[in-house]
Amino acid sequence: MDTQVTSATQVKVPDIGDFKDVPIIDIHVKVGDAVNAEDPLITLESDKATMDVPAPSAGTVSQILVKVGDRVSEGTPIVLLAGNEAGALQQPTSLLSQQEPTPAAPAAAPSAAAHPAAQIDFAGVHAGPGVRRAARELGVDLNKVKGAGEKGRITKDDILAFLRGPAPAPAGAPAAGAGIPEIPAQDFSKFGPIETKPLSRIKRLSGPFLHRSWLNVPHVTQNDEADITEIDKYRKELDTAGKEKGYRVTLLSFLIKASVSALRQHPEFNSSLSPEKDALIYKKYYNIGVAVDTPDGLVVPVVKDTDRKGIIEISQELGAISKKARDGKLSPSDMAGASFTISSLGGIGGTAFTPIVNAPEVAILGVVRSKIAPVWDGQEFKPRLMLPVCVSYDHRVIDGALAARFTRHLCHVLEDVRRIML
Repeated sequence: MDTQVTSATQVKVPDIGDFKDVPIIDIHVKVGDAVNAEDPLITLESDKATMDVPAPSAGTVSQILVKVGDRVSEGTPIVLLAGNEAGALQQPTSLLSQQEPTPAAPAAAPSAAAHPAAQIDFAGVHAGPGVRRAARELGVDLNKVKGAGEKGRITKDDILAFLRGPAPAPAGAPAAGAGIPEIPAQDFSKFGPIETKPLSRIKRLSGPFLHRSWLNVPHVTQNDEADITEIDKYRKELDTAGKEKGYRVTLLSFLIKASVSALRQHPEFNSSLSPEKDALIYKKYYNIGVAVDTPDGLVVPVVKDTDRKGIIEISQELGAISKKARDGKLSPSDMAGASFTISSLGGIGGTAFTPIVNAPEVAILGVVRSKIAPVWDGQEFKPRLMLPVCVSYDHRVIDGALAARFTRHLCHVLEDVRRIML
């Protein structure tokens, strides 16, 4: 005799917390499928997690009431499930009758002691129905299992790993928990009015690069100051002449030429670590990246072959690429190939800062606003225009003594215009 089928039961979305209008991203069954209790029927995905809606009991799917892309909330009907009296996956009596009967004592119902996890509440656990069922069968408390799946989702592999226990760490391996945890999300609207604005495209693109560099490069910053009194007088002369021809001469042009001098003297600063981190790649070109402030954020166009160009030519090129940057017209080639970068905040202010190395470069020069300060010349204090400089570097490549020598050489060149030309 075949198994009898009872009337269909409407399966609804259960309590899913505070989530409403959650989209359906997958449907795991079709009409006619037989399912067991806790088999997944559909998968929902909110902005914070994915979750499966399980079958409440065994049965056969007689109708599907939703489709992928529909949005559902607690109580939304999703399928009609026809329940079998003996369970959806029970073998038919006709098949059993072909087997030779074997006397056996009636099986005892599984006790709570045999499956201690069966009575544990998994309501707040991020795991699918199949994983929950496996946990109950294996007696695993999912509340104690750390999920390695997407958004912390617990998988069957996580259950097996939990049962095996922690593996011994190999020699030299980093300590457990060395990963950087995410900052917990907060609902700031609970504390007062808020407004959410999307990041600009530049910040969305540059943010991950800066984060990666900060995490991978052991940053150290060397600070010094240069007496630019004499060189600034010369700069003003060139700037006055340049205005008549449609370009400006800023201190940045002199910083680029002084950097080239320091890079030649200390070539480690014009290098990059090899991918294997066991060698240095020395660059025989001097392409200087220049951080430019735009309404959407910082961009870094590159002035190529600065060792072959004079102050006037560099000034003209800086004016052209700065305009392209502000107009959002920089091409990828305009921002590629830098061997060293300069970030100048002189037009804004400040006394010092730590610029982030633009990896795979190994150093970056930061400058802030110059100021008049009394400087002792051996006989008296004289007012001098002093420029603070800040050189951040990769300590795997450059040690403190070398950084101090590089920075001092840079300042030394800036203190006499004749040294710029050497």
